[in-house]
Amino acid sequence: MSTLATRARLRRSVAPWLLLTPALVLLAILLLWPLVRVFLLSLQDYRLRNLIRGEDNWIGLANYATILSDGFLWQTVLPNTVGFAVVCVVVTILVGLVVALFLNSLSTTWRYLCTTAIMVAWAVPAITGTYVFVWLFDPLNGLVANTLGHLGIMEPGSWNWFTDRWAFYGIATLNVVYHGFPFIAVTLLAGVMIVPQELYEAAALDGAGAWRRFRHVTLPAIRPILAVCVILSTIWDFKVFTQIYLMPGGDGTNRSVMNLGVWSYTESFSQGMYGMGSAIAVLLTLLLLAISVAYMRTLMKEEEL
Repeated sequence: MSTLATRARLRRSVAPWLLLTPALVLLAILLLWPLVRVFLLSLQDYRLRNLIRGEDNWIGLANYATILSDGFLWQTVLPNTVGFAVVCVVVTILVGLVVALFLNSLSTTWRYLCTTAIMVAWAVPAITGTYVFVWLFDPLNGLVANTLGHLGIMEPGSWNWFTDRWAFYGIATLNVVYHGFPFIAVTLLAGVMIVPQELYEAAALDGAGAWRRFRHVTLPAIRPILAVCVILSTIWDFKVFTQIYLMPGGDGTNRSVMNLGVWSYTESFSQGMYGMGSAIAVLLTLLLLAISVAYMRTLMKEEEL
C-alpha cells in the first residue's frame, strides 16, 4: 500500500515538470545558451580575426579587470546607465499611476477611448519615436527651437541639445517615458479596477480623504502589480539602446553620453573587440539581476511584516 502511495506521489510531483519540459527546453535554447555563449566570449580576446578563423583566444578575467579598472566606466558609463534608468523608472511609474487613476475615474466609454489613444504611443516602434524626438529637438529646424525662437528666448541654432550630457538624457528620458507609460498605466488600471468599492466606502465613512484612501486602500491592493511594473521598467530602462544610439552623438561619437548598452555594442561591432563587448554585456546582466533580486527581497520582507 505504501509503495502504491509513493508511486502516486511521485507521479503527481513529476507530472508538472513533464508538462513544463517543452517550454523549459525552448527557453534553454533561446535564452540560456546565448547567455553562456556571451560569458564564454567575455573570457577571450575575441576579435574579427578569431571570428574568421574560428579560433579561440582565452585570457580569463582580463577583460573584466580592464573594464573595472577603467575610469570611463565609473565616471561616465555607469552614472549614465544607473542615473538614467532610475529617473526613467520613477517618472514612468508615477505617470502611469496617475494616468491609471485618471482612467479609472472616467465613464466606460471615455475610458475605452482614452485607453486606445494612449496605447497608440506604446504601439509606435522605438525607432520611429526616437526620430520624432530628434526632429522635435533639432537645434536648427526643430519644433522646440523654432518655438523658443518665436518667443524670443533662444535663437534657433545657437545651442545643440544633443552635445550637452544633461540635455541629451533629458530628451532620452522624455522619449522613454512617453513610450513606456501606456503599458504601466493599463496594467495598473487593471489592478485599480478590481479593488472592492466597499473598502473605499468604509474608508470614506471613517473620514478618510482622497489621499488617505489612495494610501491605505488603493496602494496596498495594487502593490503586487506595482512591483511587477517596477521590475519590468527597471529591466527595460537599464538596457535601453535604441533611444540612445539613434540620437545624434549616441552612437559612440559623443563618449560623454554612453551607457553600458551602447558601450558594449561599440566595443563589439565598431571596434571589433567581441570579448570586451561581451564582458560589458555580462556586467550589465549582473547589474540587472542584482537590482531585481534586491528589490524582490525588500518586497518580500515588507510582506512578512
